[in-house]
Amino acid sequence: MSDTTQTMTASAALLRSKAGSAGRVRVVLSFLAIYLVWGSTYLAIRYAIETIPPLVTAGFRHLTAGSILLAWALAKGQRPTWAQIRASVVIGFFFFLIGHGSLHWAELYVPSGTASLLIAIEPIIVFLMSSAAARVWRLNGLLLAGIVIGLVGVGILVQGTGLEAGGRGAYGPFAILLGAVSWSYGIIYSRRSKLSGSPLLLSALSLLAGALMLLAAAGVTGEMREFSPSQVTLKSWLGLAYLIVFGSVIAFTAYNWLLEHYSPTLVATHTYVNPVVAVFLGWLLAGEAITLKVGIAATLVVGAVALVDRGTAKLHHLR
Repeated sequence: MSDTTQTMTASAALLRSKAGSAGRVRVVLSFLAIYLVWGSTYLAIRYAIETIPPLVTAGFRHLTAGSILLAWALAKGQRPTWAQIRASVVIGFFFFLIGHGSLHWAELYVPSGTASLLIAIEPIIVFLMSSAAARVWRLNGLLLAGIVIGLVGVGILVQGTGLEAGGRGAYGPFAILLGAVSWSYGIIYSRRSKLSGSPLLLSALSLLAGALMLLAAAGVTGEMREFSPSQVTLKSWLGLAYLIVFGSVIAFTAYNWLLEHYSPTLVATHTYVNPVVAVFLGWLLAGEAITLKVGIAATLVVGAVALVDRGTAKLHHLR
């Protein structure tokens, strides 16, 4: 083999090694974004909605983030098709109008850490909805135990959150669960949509579609009339800025990239890391109490999701 050939072979091997390392770094950073950043957004939502109405908060959050990402996509030469725009409307409806709209509203009444625990059952919902859509029900002991334990944990949380307050606050936990169901359906739909192959464009279009629907809902419910920028505190502005930059631009783009390359159940595992981060930050920074009931429910929910994850992986190995 000539020196030139050896040099070219070595260079090609080095490039493959660098590409592989870059790919691994991207995967690690993407999972860290949806694990840690999204775990902290529950507290950021609480801060933002203290002086900004919840639907307005969610609407401006996604409108700003979506505009930034769309400008980035257009600068890269990406152009949306009408089919992609139509699909983004569906995703925006399930992810943001229902999924995030209900969560932002519910945090008026539900502590941020507890809200994250209710959302944490998302992988269980994804598994059940995916099985129903495929009309194939494959269960094992781990999955069955995870589903039952998760339902028990959610029952404890619902009993201990909002119901005692009466009034609109009593609907807080159920609004969060509705949002979890909606987000889970959005996960399944997004993998089948015509936006596949362009995570950046998927993020931009669905964020913008959801933002327009959220702001329209804010107008219908009267939140826009109640919103007064002069009354917004610095803490709420900072909370909104964090949600835009980290929660939407960074983490949601990473989330869509992961959905393109990994199973929805694996990606949904962020929901049993998020509550640990959210409960800790809620306790540390916002004085949210970690009662025995919350501790038991947290252990049950996080353990249940871990069981469902392991059970689903076991099913895949059997194929």
